[in-house]
Amino acid sequence: MKVGILCYPSHGGSGVVATELGKYLAGRGHQVHFINYQQPFRLRGFNPRIYYHEVELSPYPLFKYPPYTLALVNKVAAVIREAGLDIIHAHYAIPHSLCAYLARELVGRDRVKIITTLHGTDITLVGSDPSFREITTFSIQESDAVTAVSRSLAEETSRIFSIDTRVEVIYNFVDTKLYTPKPGAGGAAGEGRRQAQRERVLLHISNFRPVKRVQDVIRVFARVQAEVPARLVMVGDGIEHFGAAQLVRELGLKEKVSFLGNQDDVLPLLREADLFLLPSEKESFGLAALEAMACGLPVVASRVGGVPEVVEEGVSGYLYPVGDVAGMAAGCLALLQEGERYRRFSLAAREGAVERFDSGKIIPEYERLYASVIGKI
Repeated sequence: MKVGILCYPSHGGSGVVATELGKYLAGRGHQVHFINYQQPFRLRGFNPRIYYHEVELSPYPLFKYPPYTLALVNKVAAVIREAGLDIIHAHYAIPHSLCAYLARELVGRDRVKIITTLHGTDITLVGSDPSFREITTFSIQESDAVTAVSRSLAEETSRIFSIDTRVEVIYNFVDTKLYTPKPGAGGAAGEGRRQAQRERVLLHISNFRPVKRVQDVIRVFARVQAEVPARLVMVGDGIEHFGAAQLVRELGLKEKVSFLGNQDDVLPLLREADLFLLPSEKESFGLAALEAMACGLPVVASRVGGVPEVVEEGVSGYLYPVGDVAGMAAGCLALLQEGERYRRFSLAAREGAVERFDSGKIIPEYERLYASVIGKI
């Protein structure tokens, strides 16, 4: 099959999933075309079945802002014609699904099928905004198939929009052959080393938007390090960075907290950490938590959205109400202060990632959907 992928090429979870999906599809013999304003950051190396088409923007005095969506529509239409695409897989309803629809209208409805994958904020924030609700509904209904990354998101989509379109759940995934505990360092295998060093490493990865509640991460850590020698590693960047850094200074934790900014490769950091913190207000899946689990890290998180579908409460992590800083800190301490409990949770986290979310199990679900939509089965 020939598949075009529209996604945000940045460090967010939707862009990561879309890029990794394209790479796996190419590895399984399909031809994949990424159409973006810049190359996705995880699209490294060379694969003869992967193509990148840059959407170029020209400044027009008539427009206050460059009309990116129109340029994207034009580029998608051109790639459909030139490459003979079978599928346009749009990650995010707005603008990607709408742009795919308009491009298909330009080249002819019978030329290509559209699959839309909903990742979360395209529904819970953008799509639910009255300014975008009608156009989001239209984009979903005009898709040939729609998927969501969790049952929670699929149910929320049905609640927010009056649609009769079936939303199929296809979970996010992780390569559990790549994301593994590092012997002697991360996960259960590293317990001996951690006991010797005594300093535990807590890790948080996000885009530092308000919904991620990064200051809660700092407050949880402050309670933990008061009881256990520990260090906090913060990966990512965004508008909450300044407030988080200020709180670190106020709490006297400057020597204990490292802000690393966006990182293209988080695997080495995951392998050196002990726990993963995700106190988000909203989280449709929690891809970073899944990657942490694959590396043997128990997760302490908010009980929101799709997180309970990924993290098994009391088995691979602990889940608490949003804002329950004291509870999350207690969960962290229970794991860090009891070696046997930590070992069980670490092994369960790894096992859950392998058994339920390995890429080898999830990618065929997308292939089946593609084939079904274009009528090959």
